[in-house]
Amino acid sequence: MDQEKNRDEAIKFVTETVHGSDVRFVRLWFTDILGNLKGVSLNVAELENSLRDGMTFDGASIGAIARNEESDLVLIPDPTTFKVLPWRPSDGAVGKMFCDVFRPDGSPHLGDPRAILKSNLERAYRLGYTFLLSPETEYYYFKDSNSTEILDSAGYFDQTSDLGTELRRETVLALEEIGIPVEYSHHEVSPSQHEINLRHTDALTMADNVMTYKLAVKEIAQKHGIHASFMPKPIEGLHGNGMHMDMSLFKGDINQFYKDDGTGDDFISDTAKYFIAGLMKHAKEITAITNQWVNSYKRLVSGFEAPGYISWSKLNRGDLIRVPSYRKGRENSVRIEYRSPDSACNPYLAFSAILAAGLAGIENKYEIPVPVEQDINKMDQIQRSAQSIEPLPTNLSEALHFFENSELMYNCLGEDAFYNFIKNKKLEWAEYSRHVSGYEIDKYLSML
Repeated sequence: MDQEKNRDEAIKFVTETVHGSDVRFVRLWFTDILGNLKGVSLNVAELENSLRDGMTFDGASIGAIARNEESDLVLIPDPTTFKVLPWRPSDGAVGKMFCDVFRPDGSPHLGDPRAILKSNLERAYRLGYTFLLSPETEYYYFKDSNSTEILDSAGYFDQTSDLGTELRRETVLALEEIGIPVEYSHHEVSPSQHEINLRHTDALTMADNVMTYKLAVKEIAQKHGIHASFMPKPIEGLHGNGMHMDMSLFKGDINQFYKDDGTGDDFISDTAKYFIAGLMKHAKEITAITNQWVNSYKRLVSGFEAPGYISWSKLNRGDLIRVPSYRKGRENSVRIEYRSPDSACNPYLAFSAILAAGLAGIENKYEIPVPVEQDINKMDQIQRSAQSIEPLPTNLSEALHFFENSELMYNCLGEDAFYNFIKNKKLEWAEYSRHVSGYEIDKYLSML
């Protein structure tokens, strides 16, 4: 009853906002299984009908969301996600809403990533938990979409007076205007690479925010003739685009990852340790989700602050999992940082997979391994084996092997999405395997 009342109030707000301003179009957004943002632009004259009855579309035409026999699907807008996009023209303004995908009989479409995340969050809620996240999403600015020509030669935290900095500033202001709070932004390690950190919130809101953020970065850059890219590793020899995920579980307003040991030395709770152990035990299985592209594995190499092995610590930024320190009085900021995901992952599925792995650790009380404070990349194989340090998958095919044999991921995504994802990713790997690359031409043509 409360949900219906809240929806009615949200619909009233949407219609009043649209009719009280010059909003002429409303974009209805959803994502496919690969995390591509899809949508239709709705004339405001059709808005009330759409809010009441939804909008039918051909799901089979979007191969990464439905099978051919599921051609008729319905978009149901979520009115609580309505915002007017400030980077679009104010004359004939454009609004947006995220949608849930349903079947014609009114049941949720099981291949909808947003529905998958809702299902996993409901499982956490039944255990008493609210899942909060704050991703650190990196990207590059390039002079156009046909090359990797950069805009600057700056580095980490550099203060520059260039177009990239102005684009980042404009993006932050736009995000704040539509209610997406930003903690901070800065230039990243590599030239022309930037990061905007969104303030932590519940996982569903954050997944919606990440999709909005990525579109805002791209469309604002495009207005200035610049191409923004979240490709995991666009330039060999430079840092890739990571999406480190800071996360915590709350019960009410109490952070379940914090404990007071009286000294401040061992400040992470048993719940946090079980969660970390779950992430480590299932890391290989979830990597196909957190790093879903062929190019993703060019980022997970040594020398560029990206993890290649399964380990954890409190200080070591080379580990897969890090528990950052906290300031006294900020106990609710205690969190786990999972460092392998890249900026091109599907946030709905990535958040779902990470949560499922962590909850498995809590429910089964997995034992947390010994932390690794040394630089793993400077160890030899004998040293790593002595500490039972295993590598992450090194390519998409290897990651798919672990994913395909994972009961945890099958249950997390559900049968439809699980097999649809595998089908799409196997097609990508086969296409990549057939491709004759520039490396092969340069290496072999004159020699063989």
